[in-house]
Amino acid sequence: MKKLVLHSPRFEFLESSFKQWLDILGYSAHGVYQLPSHVRELLHFLEKQKLTHIRQLQVTHIREYYEQLKNRSNERRGGGLSNAYLNKHLQALYKFADYLRQSGKILLPALGIDWEGDDSSEITVLTPAEIKLLYQVTYGYHEGTQWEPFGGRDRAILSIYYGCGLRRNEGYHLNLSDVNFDSRILRVRKGKNYRERLVPFNQLSSKYLQEYVYDWRPLIVTDKKDDAFFIGQRGVRMQTQSMALRLKLLQQRTDDAVLQQKNVRLHVLRHSIATHLLQNGMELERIARFLGHTSLESTQVYTHLVSGEEGEKQLPAQRYGNIPHYETEQLHEDE
Repeated sequence: MKKLVLHSPRFEFLESSFKQWLDILGYSAHGVYQLPSHVRELLHFLEKQKLTHIRQLQVTHIREYYEQLKNRSNERRGGGLSNAYLNKHLQALYKFADYLRQSGKILLPALGIDWEGDDSSEITVLTPAEIKLLYQVTYGYHEGTQWEPFGGRDRAILSIYYGCGLRRNEGYHLNLSDVNFDSRILRVRKGKNYRERLVPFNQLSSKYLQEYVYDWRPLIVTDKKDDAFFIGQRGVRMQTQSMALRLKLLQQRTDDAVLQQKNVRLHVLRHSIATHLLQNGMELERIARFLGHTSLESTQVYTHLVSGEEGEKQLPAQRYGNIPHYETEQLHEDE
């Protein structure tokens, strides 16, 4: 949805104060941006109801807003909004109510709005064969041309977002100094809610990453002292939008009709490695540590995905072929 315009200076100040409050609490940059954006929709709804001051707010107003949100159509895919999207709005509403209470602006009773059901069936996951296809099409298109280094960079992108399961912004903030090839450990400095973690990567991922760092990256980067890991066409840190576009390009190059119809995004690579690790017998707790989840509830969504795939509950290791993934023993116990 396009950013809505608030006409009340009081509401604009309230949104700004909420944003600062989240930042002080240590929310990630994405959360500090996204949660107030959802609250702005509530404030816009209140303005349409002729409310001019937050002290006029009642729980019934929030419930009415949420009901009309649930009935809103999704213009991009048809139908209603997904449960996952609605739950993000609910998170914003609950957190905003906490902010109003803790800041002394208004003491609201409990919202009493139930969270939406599991939307795991809507999560897109690629098969090991499809992941292998993405790696394969990084070869051959640019050989012998000035664009050849970008094929090597594409393999590094796949190795970071699939092989290491990083989130979108975690890959964006990755620096050369965060990757230790001797220990095969990658340091995530700016994880969700500013949490750091160490992520192991296997030998094949190490091969692709080292080829990029030592052979291809020096041909792309403008400033040799730049510590940014991923370098864009302009010679500086690569934006996540550009990485996403490269992934879409690889998807179309595969000439696989089924794969081309999937909604492939950077986060889909993270979903895919988590699902493949679970299918390959890795314990849920270890997958949670690998992904940087603080609660097993976030990781348990993948158990629903696996249990919903008939005949795919226990894939033998050899099914994965020559792609970067982790056998159970390869994840360090102390990570």
